[in-house]
Amino acid sequence: MAITMTPAAIKHVAGYIEKRGGGFGIRVGVRTSGCSGMAYVLEFVDQQESEDQVFEMDSGVKVVIDPKSLAYLDGTELDFVKEGLNEGFAFNNPNVRSECGCGESFNV
Repeated sequence: MAITMTPAAIKHVAGYIEKRGGGFGIRVGVRTSGCSGMAYVLEFVDQQESEDQVFEMDSGVKVVIDPKSLAYLDGTELDFVKEGLNEGFAFNNPNVRSECGCGESFNV
């Protein structure tokens, strides 16, 4: 099981960790939400929990995932995209079967 990040996502996360003065990495997870069933959760973390899986990117950026979320995120590529005035993370998740119309939630 694995998760990857594009160079744009790595650069964004590394820059944010530097701005905040440090940190362990970024936690990626899923929670029950929205009209399709699940939504992604992102947060910066200062330490990992004992059950967490940690994926270290070439740049040293770490992605932390809890065991329950990993089953839904296996094979996902995390990207950071800018479209006009909007910017944010995009999840290229091969496990997604459908998404809601607003793009906030998904189903596997």
